Amino acid sequence: MLQEFHLSLGARFLTINNAQAAADYGDPAAEHNALRHSVGVLDLSFRGRLCLVGADRARFLHGQVTNDVKKLATGQGCYAALTTLKGKMEADLNIACLAEELLLDFEPGLTAAITARLERYIVADDVQLVDAAPHYGLLSVQGPSAEAVVRALGVFIEIPAARHASVKMSDPMLGDLYLVNLPRLNTAGFDLFVPNDALGAVADKLIAAAKQAGGRAVGWSAFETARIEAGIPRYGADMDETNLPLECGIESRAIVYNKGCYIGQEVINRVHSFGHVSRELRGLRLPADLKTLPLRGDKIFRDGKEVGSVTSAVWSPVFQTHFALGYVRREANQPGTELLLRTADGEVPAKVTTLPFAAQ
Repeated sequence: MLQEFHLSLGARFLTINNAQAAADYGDPAAEHNALRHSVGVLDLSFRGRLCLVGADRARFLHGQVTNDVKKLATGQGCYAALTTLKGKMEADLNIACLAEELLLDFEPGLTAAITARLERYIVADDVQLVDAAPHYGLLSVQGPSAEAVVRALGVFIEIPAARHASVKMSDPMLGDLYLVNLPRLNTAGFDLFVPNDALGAVADKLIAAAKQAGGRAVGWSAFETARIEAGIPRYGADMDETNLPLECGIESRAIVYNKGCYIGQEVINRVHSFGHVSRELRGLRLPADLKTLPLRGDKIFRDGKEVGSVTSAVWSPVFQTHFALGYVRREANQPGTELLLRTADGEVPAKVTTLPFAAQ
């Protein structure tokens, strides 16, 4: 991580799953505003990155994840879930198909677990796993003006137009850079995988370009607020090993049902074909005058019966109220349903709402 670089910008830090990240640069409200209305530059190098190399890499990964990897051509990509034999979540992955490797991007602190999980199923396959983090950092440009900022970098002749599409450019000073179209907040966005030696120089140029577009460097706090407002679940917060991917609101993005066998496929297809999940991730609108945010695990009730629990909660500067994400049982999770949330400060009303959150 570029700690000295971030300190020069006034960063304060936090720890996410044992990884250090910039929490903010002194003005979280302005950073959040930049993400929504102009552009923010984030250092996401604390996230995990693995490369799969070897002749069998696509066939192997295809049999491990919920999306269709074998159909990906160089420069394409997808979003997928990694699941257990019982169909439960182990991670969610952004997958980029590069010329000689498959690049996996995922939540921090999971590199060892994902490596062990994948290696367990490598038998006679020509596949090797390589930790890319010691070699490449990850910068992300998010917000409506993201493309203009990436163009201003002056490195990429072509900007990938499709979600998860990627291009590679070689720069004599910066090395080989990879650009992926990845809107992380449902607006516009790009990830840049940059050699660690060039990370500071590229970050500096991106932030300068962002300022020209009315944006700025952005920390984790503002990003999390915007993520929850957008209703996007995060593994480790809103998804974990107790969840089926069909519960998490990622089914349409992550699962292909006619792709053939993969680990967990039997359970997931059976639920999809013959049944339904008993709970699903929902948005909850909470009172504006809430004294403290609910905590992960706080219980949700309807008519005295427990029907769910909260996963993430935030004060929304845009909508001037509190929002939460949480799992609610099917019989109580239709939009408009009035529930009761039990917190350390007492019981508060919670209304089920559609995602992403919107003005009431």
